[in-house]
Amino acid sequence: MTHNAGQTMTTALQGIDAATGAALQLAFGPTIVDATRGVGAGGRYLAPGWIDIQVNGFAGVDYNSPTVSLEEIARSLQVQFSTGVTRLYPTVITGSPASMRASLANLARAKDAVPHGEAIEGFHVEGPHISPDDGPRGAHPRHWVRPPDLEEFRAWQDAAHGYIRLVTVAPEWPQAPAYIESLTGSGVAVAIGHTNATAAQIADAVSAGAVLSTHLGNGAHAILPRHPNYIWEQLAEDRLAASFIADGIHLPASFLKPAVAAKGILRSVLVTDASTPAGAPPGRYPLGEQWVDLTPDHRVVLAGQDKLAGSALRMHHAVQNVIRLAGVALKDAVTMATTNPARVCGIPGRRGGLVPGDRADIVVFGYDAESGEVHVEATYLSGVRVWDSQGAGQ
Repeated sequence: MTHNAGQTMTTALQGIDAATGAALQLAFGPTIVDATRGVGAGGRYLAPGWIDIQVNGFAGVDYNSPTVSLEEIARSLQVQFSTGVTRLYPTVITGSPASMRASLANLARAKDAVPHGEAIEGFHVEGPHISPDDGPRGAHPRHWVRPPDLEEFRAWQDAAHGYIRLVTVAPEWPQAPAYIESLTGSGVAVAIGHTNATAAQIADAVSAGAVLSTHLGNGAHAILPRHPNYIWEQLAEDRLAASFIADGIHLPASFLKPAVAAKGILRSVLVTDASTPAGAPPGRYPLGEQWVDLTPDHRVVLAGQDKLAGSALRMHHAVQNVIRLAGVALKDAVTMATTNPARVCGIPGRRGGLVPGDRADIVVFGYDAESGEVHVEATYLSGVRVWDSQGAGQ
């Protein structure tokens, strides 16, 4: 329901507050005007729109391509709205200096120009300052791995119109502590990832300002020392939040459940790490200078290999999967997909949840407790309905 309150158009929604289980009535324009608990009815749930801080591509669109059209980027956003995502960090991975700058520049143009480009909250640069070792390097091309370089970061940020908000780095590089301190001092969040660091190097990175572990449990050796090792060290570090890819492929329940328990709900963040084929049919797709295959069983691997290269995960499936695999409650899964990434990455207007004054980024969804399935019914971005299950995108 929409009505005119003075000169401001407001919309009203009723449902169940996913955070509390209580009836909720929302009134909102671009921001939430009123949130009244205990009023309203209906079997559908209301929650802040999902935030995905690691998206390499979606719907067949490669965010690492400097030449992908703005129209294709806009289309990929529309598909993500259908999954309940309202804010995202397109993620540029390890590549040549020229290609990375050009990809960031292209994404910046999209953010400024495409319909609903504000959903692109900022950019995540994952690499190239990562471990060159097989295992920790993951699917990143080894020949472009290189040490942290502040001048290179400044060139990225200039190309990105200042929109870089998160950088993943391996702390074992000698330059890493000074690099992390400089980036965090400029308001950019830094994550530890794709690393072979020692306990001391991880501690130094956290002391320098690192706040997150990127997709913890992945980008690692297949075999590690019992202890110490860089996964346990990050799990034990209470100053670090951790992101997890809850697709049932990247992490088994036997790791995800104790890892979330170790970090605690408030330090756990859901990401998709989606790559180009996410939301598209099985087949072969580009990812930067490489090619990846989406297999019929929903795995994304380097073409002709068995090495994972991102995922085909959709965020509403991540929410339902973490409930099933880690045994968390619905409200906690929603927290992991909404206010936690907003707080860790400093996303303005999204840290309070469904409260007056926060952005009216809202997902309306159904949840079947018996099957564990989440069904997105509608998505609102800054108060504008950008998708609903009847096929209406704005």
